[in-house]
Amino acid sequence: MADIKISNIKLTGLVACVPPAIEENRFLAFFKEGEAEKVIASTGIERRHIADGNTTSGDLCYKAAEKLIDNLGWNREEIDCLVFVSQTPDYILPSTSCILQGRLGLSQNCYTIDISYGCPGWIYGLSVISSLMSSGCMKKGLLLVGDTPSKFKSKNDKTAWPLFGDAGSATAIEYSLGADDLFFTFSTDGNSHQAIIIKDGGARHPVTEASLKEIYYGEGIARRPLDSEMDGMAVFAFGLKRAPESVLRILEYSKVDKEDIDLFIFHQANLFMNEKIRKKLSIPVEKVPYCLRDFGNTSCTTIPLLLASKCPELLTEKKKIIATAFGVGLSWGSTLLNLDKMKSLELIVY
Repeated sequence: MADIKISNIKLTGLVACVPPAIEENRFLAFFKEGEAEKVIASTGIERRHIADGNTTSGDLCYKAAEKLIDNLGWNREEIDCLVFVSQTPDYILPSTSCILQGRLGLSQNCYTIDISYGCPGWIYGLSVISSLMSSGCMKKGLLLVGDTPSKFKSKNDKTAWPLFGDAGSATAIEYSLGADDLFFTFSTDGNSHQAIIIKDGGARHPVTEASLKEIYYGEGIARRPLDSEMDGMAVFAFGLKRAPESVLRILEYSKVDKEDIDLFIFHQANLFMNEKIRKKLSIPVEKVPYCLRDFGNTSCTTIPLLLASKCPELLTEKKKIIATAFGVGLSWGSTLLNLDKMKSLELIVY
């Protein structure tokens, strides 16, 4: 495990953004009678926000960032860095972070970088931007994390399509001398990378005519090589093993007792898996909020979306929080941070 402690960093605001279109799982045509109800009960996902063909993860993050900057009253010329995390960038090149710097009207002296990461992406992105800023050379930064997984899911795959929604987010980071330390722990198992994968479309397997043709795998399951596929049983076993390990490791590394944690913010994979993780760690249910019902699994955006949609009323005073995420890579990680009342903590619709 890679353990990191970062000083002098404060999170001062967060805005999440979802597209307006909502798809109800109970109305999906590929479900047989009674099947939708069973899926909703096990996953906890009733509906998801789906981006239209003209809306990208960059668009959702842009809208969130605009709202956040306005809420905080930041001078755009004073924003020193912009980190964009996504696995659905606007283009193969250029980097979406460069485009967002221009769209947001930030200084040309602003440091920008894209990070390709899935489910633990917000935690990874937070560690990167915090490391960049902790010396004080940069005073204000934007962490933009968003994904539109629906664009790489088959609408004819009942094992995946009902689970995923689209969202973007913007987190405001400031240099603050003497702020509470941030703790991180990260792990990777690249030998299991095929458990969650899009096989075609990259340099390893460029797009061919065959990439565009759906393959039938069974009743209600058809997808193209350009669509993502997941080994559900392997990912379930992975999450159930690695997420609790990560929580226990961050507690050990930070020298904090589990009972002193106010909130556990878990990657919103599905209700059945997350409840197994919660019970394995013996965490009281009131310390583990969910936003699965209305948004589903939004990939790297689940943690900021959960904070923005369910936690404003819980963060009226300083709270000690552990955020844990796991998924594509395979990779997993946790962060422990003290979140005070933010100047901006809001969910908006694009």
